[in-house]
Amino acid sequence: MRLLSRLAAGMDRISAFIGYACAVLFFACIILSALEVVMRYVFNSPTQWTFETVMALCATGWVMTSGYVTQRKRHIAITMMELVVPAHVWKKMELVSLGVAIFALAMLIWATWEPAMMALHGSERSGSSFNPLLPAYLKPTLVVGAFLYLLQLLANVVHWFEDQAKGEAE
Repeated sequence: MRLLSRLAAGMDRISAFIGYACAVLFFACIILSALEVVMRYVFNSPTQWTFETVMALCATGWVMTSGYVTQRKRHIAITMMELVVPAHVWKKMELVSLGVAIFALAMLIWATWEPAMMALHGSERSGSSFNPLLPAYLKPTLVVGAFLYLLQLLANVVHWFEDQAKGEAE
């Protein structure tokens, strides 16, 4: 159990690092969006690349920070249930939700693996006037982000059992 605790703590640090690092992506989106507004409405010369670049940066930030959000327990939750059910039932419901999420993420990784590999080996493009290789970038990014999210969920399971052991020791 000690090894699992150390691995879970390591995954927590990785998720936190990625979460903070991806904040730069959202800041870049703000800058690029402001630049596009100026180019479009001040200089009457809109760019062809800003929208898809912002979309790719936001998608990357969203996918890659899911582990961070889960590690911090800041995801969307139905907190009313926590007030209605007894604490010991709520703890069991948390474990069930972690199990469901792990299963869902495993299925997502399984379903997106082949399309991601095909996108990497092909030259799939977005089809716009800018026409970047966004699918070749975003599909593998989804797999990587889902895998990191899955690892953080497994770390949260370890933390759940640690909390249970602490509760029994008290």
